[in-house]
Amino acid sequence: MAHLLGAEALHLEVPTKTVFDSVTLGVAEGDRIGIVGRNGDGKSSLLMMLAGRREPDGGQVTVRSGTTIGVLDQADVFDAGETVGHAIVGERPEYEWAGDPRTRDVIAGLVGDLDWEAPVDALSGGQRRRVALARLLVGDFEILFLDEPTNHLDVEGIAWLAEHLKRRWPAGQGALLVVTHDRWFLDEVCTATWEVHDRIVEPFEGGYAAYILQRVERDRQAATIEQKRQNLARKELAWLRRGAPARTSKPKFRIDAANELIADVPEIRDRVSLQSMAVQRLGKEVVNLHDAGVSYGDRVILEDVEWLLAPGERTGILGVNGAGKSTLLGLISGDVEPTSGRVKRGKTVKVATLTQRLDELEAHLNEPVRAVIARLRTSFTVGSGSKAQELTPGQMLERMGFTSAQLSTPVKDLSGGQKRRLQLLLILLDQPNVLILDEPTNDLDTDMLAAMEDLLDSWPGTLIVVSHDRYFLERVTDQQYAILDRHLRHLPGGVDQYLELRAAQDRAAEPAAAGSGVSAAAAGAGAALTGAELRAAQKELSAVERKMERLQADIAKSRDGLADLDQADYQLLNVEMAKITALEDEVAMLEERWLELGEQIG
Repeated sequence: MAHLLGAEALHLEVPTKTVFDSVTLGVAEGDRIGIVGRNGDGKSSLLMMLAGRREPDGGQVTVRSGTTIGVLDQADVFDAGETVGHAIVGERPEYEWAGDPRTRDVIAGLVGDLDWEAPVDALSGGQRRRVALARLLVGDFEILFLDEPTNHLDVEGIAWLAEHLKRRWPAGQGALLVVTHDRWFLDEVCTATWEVHDRIVEPFEGGYAAYILQRVERDRQAATIEQKRQNLARKELAWLRRGAPARTSKPKFRIDAANELIADVPEIRDRVSLQSMAVQRLGKEVVNLHDAGVSYGDRVILEDVEWLLAPGERTGILGVNGAGKSTLLGLISGDVEPTSGRVKRGKTVKVATLTQRLDELEAHLNEPVRAVIARLRTSFTVGSGSKAQELTPGQMLERMGFTSAQLSTPVKDLSGGQKRRLQLLLILLDQPNVLILDEPTNDLDTDMLAAMEDLLDSWPGTLIVVSHDRYFLERVTDQQYAILDRHLRHLPGGVDQYLELRAAQDRAAEPAAAGSGVSAAAAGAGAALTGAELRAAQKELSAVERKMERLQADIAKSRDGLADLDQADYQLLNVEMAKITALEDEVAMLEERWLELGEQIG
């Protein structure tokens, strides 16, 4: 493959620190490279040096003559008063850009819902990010440098971007370098991974899953001082190999090698023990939403929400921005009152919310980290049963990546990621039994995300997560729901099903088929069945709905019964939990059949 860009003996220093020392790299046509590493180790600095935006203190970067370079940095800068349309296509006449398939695809995928004449200054941070991405992607560049391109994008936007980049840079054409903490995006898009650490850049073949495998093998062979980091990586490898959604059918690393390295790694969560502890802490009822709805004047946000949260339930919530996710979280926490229906909370429920703000830290900005933590508790229990551990606040901080020196650092001097981790620890040390995480992955690098996931694996309680980070959502939750058209809908097929449903919504919103009030897609689906087939499908649909209702009632009855069992009899609890799991699996299969029948009937 043709060489596009090279870096030789790069050296970079900042006050008090050498960031890179004699780093030599090369980029060839067809490379799609993900750059990972701990915050502060120089990922963005490396990207900007390679892109020609920052001069190294030593060494040089060379680019093949005539090669065009496009850069997306973390700051979305626009001219004052610039409109959305002008920012993206500039002075190009409409007939020119509207006739370009790539430009049309980018506009539809990123900014189709924005007013073309709206000033960019008036847009939200997420909208400005999409405009900046669109401006870059309509250009004709051979190398793209992207610094955190998924920031502010929702799950749909990230999925669209991944597909666009894979189509645009097939094997042997152009090159892409991306810094991101979005591990799903890295695995989906990248064919190589560079890890930035300890003043060097270490290359690995393949995307994120392959990188984790090779890193575990590297750490094992080195027998190393990074034992803790190695153990976390092995646990993450076990999840990627055994159960990561959408990966089992297309493994991206050597299966035999991966299986050997994770042979002694247990399941990431002891679900039975955690659920048993959750029942002890929460009792029979957690939070029950019965036909709950929220309206503001004539604007309906949520309606007819029926959801019975179970002890130990771990659920991810999906939905477009403005769909009502924050309102739903407010109903659970008690910060929002329903305008219809009712919300019932158990007597022992103690809800805590990790918000996108850092409210918990505001009163402690001038205090050292050690003092803030010590005020709450002297110890914290993680795990359950024979695996339970008592950790001091200092050990908890160390587990979340804080060094001994940082314990004396005033809170105001911490980085954004460190404040985020401290915020989570403060909440956990208060020992809630229902935990709500609202976009918890902001400002965290991949290693710290793995540490947070490891900590949550041993937390016994009901967990509700809203996140645009698909990898994190699938990793820490066991099921997903979506808010669609103001209703809460279970997703047996997870994030992939959500994306399919959103695509179907978009198709249905297109102009209706001539002479009818339904979309062309729906009309086609209904026409595919004969009269007899339609009646048979409707009959089966009714039968499936009745059976699902019966099973849901059985599950609810069985969960209530857990609270009456001897909590020390783990063998009996295991048997009962196995029965509940079997019922839930049957419901999931019925829901998939229900969806298929619904599509056939139209």
